[in-house]
Amino acid sequence: MATNTRPTSGADALAQENRAQPTGAYVAIAGIAIFVVATFLDWVSTPGAEATSASGYEADTVVPFTAFVGIGLAVALLYALQRARRRQHRGLTLTTMAIGVAAVLLSLGYVFDPPGAFERGADLQTELGAWVGLVGGILWAVGAGLFSKEVEGDDYHRSLDHKATDTGR
Repeated sequence: MATNTRPTSGADALAQENRAQPTGAYVAIAGIAIFVVATFLDWVSTPGAEATSASGYEADTVVPFTAFVGIGLAVALLYALQRARRRQHRGLTLTTMAIGVAAVLLSLGYVFDPPGAFERGADLQTELGAWVGLVGGILWAVGAGLFSKEVEGDDYHRSLDHKATDTGR
């Protein structure tokens, strides 16, 4: 029978409990903030005598939607840092990383070939906002990825409980 040398309850367990380092979460939140700012910068413009430009907010509703989802995820990450037993929730962190990857791909789409040129009949050019959004999305995804590698929930205690009760193997 396996023995549990690490206490799983009481004051001793709290003193020895592993907690997630929040650095990755803070990097992800900084990336989200940068992406939100980028949403209000110019993402596309048209050349010529009557040149016009459009912010990410004006160019495509997906850009501000992504930013607003990011704000919600940032709030949830901050809440988890305060309330979760080990300062993170893996499902939330992985969702944050997935939306960060989507933000990177959205920005890359604008960097390489801005969408909407065909229906607008315009030769759209990429502006600074798409590049800033790309940087924000990269920080967002990488930070969430780093945070997802941290300890989460009761994984360690659950594995100890299974080993302690599994006497037949």
